[in-house]
Amino acid sequence: MKESSSRRIHYGFVILACCCLMMGVDVGLVMSCASIFYGPVSGALGVSVGEFGVYMSLSFITSSLMLSVAGNMLERYSARRVITVASAVCGVALGAMGLYDALWEFYVSGAVMGATLAFLLYMGFPTLINRWFRTRVGLLIGICSASSGIGGIIFNPIGGWVITEWGWRWGYILFGLIILLLVTPALGLLLRDHPADRGLRPFGEEAGAAEKGREDEASVRKEDNLGEEYAVEKSAVVQGDSVSYSAAVRMPVFYALVAFAFLVMAISTLNLFIPKYATVEGFSLEQSAIAASSIMAGVTVGKLLLGYINDRSCRLGTLVTGICGITGLALLLADSDSLAVLLTGSFLFGWEYAGVTVQTAMLVRTVFGSGDYARIFSVISMALAAGGAVASAGWGFMSDALGFPSIFLAGILLLALAVALGLISLRSRRRAAGL
Repeated sequence: MKESSSRRIHYGFVILACCCLMMGVDVGLVMSCASIFYGPVSGALGVSVGEFGVYMSLSFITSSLMLSVAGNMLERYSARRVITVASAVCGVALGAMGLYDALWEFYVSGAVMGATLAFLLYMGFPTLINRWFRTRVGLLIGICSASSGIGGIIFNPIGGWVITEWGWRWGYILFGLIILLLVTPALGLLLRDHPADRGLRPFGEEAGAAEKGREDEASVRKEDNLGEEYAVEKSAVVQGDSVSYSAAVRMPVFYALVAFAFLVMAISTLNLFIPKYATVEGFSLEQSAIAASSIMAGVTVGKLLLGYINDRSCRLGTLVTGICGITGLALLLADSDSLAVLLTGSFLFGWEYAGVTVQTAMLVRTVFGSGDYARIFSVISMALAAGGAVASAGWGFMSDALGFPSIFLAGILLLALAVALGLISLRSRRRAAGL
């Protein structure tokens, strides 16, 4: 079937809009707006903020456990149906938190939302973007990823107003209804699994390559429908220069990227401690809140620009992620009473946070290609969730024992190691390709 007109907008951009909606609203409400509930809910339940916050650690843990399953499900079944169901379950779990009176109930919702985030946060948009686009993939992944920060900017003030006027219960209920009534129906109506479902080829793919890609894709999907996972033994290279999953897991570079993902996510959780560090250093609560906003600004800008940079050079993107993060932490360690230094350091550190999703996804795609991307990325993403689960508590214990400067210094050293692993991975890929 011929694409009807060059003037018609490619349906891939509808998929892009759905991914942004999923990240901006579903992930934005669950992750970016979580902190506004900590004080009111813990106070109402008579528990510490730390005890209440365990529900978020459980989210990371269940996300990690669910990721390998999520990758297989997105390959075997309709991504449209799987993601729509995940959005609906997420909305119910979030809204139900407005009805709870016991701490364990929040833990249950946290675990359930974590399972859905394996699809909505980690696997959904990278898988769909890689299916629907062959050009500007880094920029598009950056746009999708940045949507969660934009969602936080939009919904945090709304949630704060609702909590102030009507209480935290209505805040949760409202957020759950927004997901159920706005995002879930849109995903169900508009998402499509593959370009071939619309009689299209991926945006930016040449016609000849598109025909071969659709034949390969149809062959793999036919095998899946027969229940024979990868029934025909694949060579190490499929669909151009993509590395198969079975070949990837036997390569040392695969485990280098697992370590990279764990480290960048672990380092990103330092953002939770920067506002507290600011107050310890003598800044006011208002100034520490501005520092938190500066981090979010760095995350949003960083995701967009890192995507743009990665379209030109994944190596440069990896270096920028590391240099900005290290510089930001170094400025925070400068022990300056300058608000400008604090905000600049916070903003630059936000770029490292941005690299968690953008740089990890682009490294995986650059090193292994798009053929078995979902399966490979799902396993590597387990390291992202594991890094968050371990470090979000670990940094707290370390700062209690040794002080805030110790965790920022550790962050600098670990980020330098992560960058080295990323660069080694790219070099290994080039050598394997004979470049």
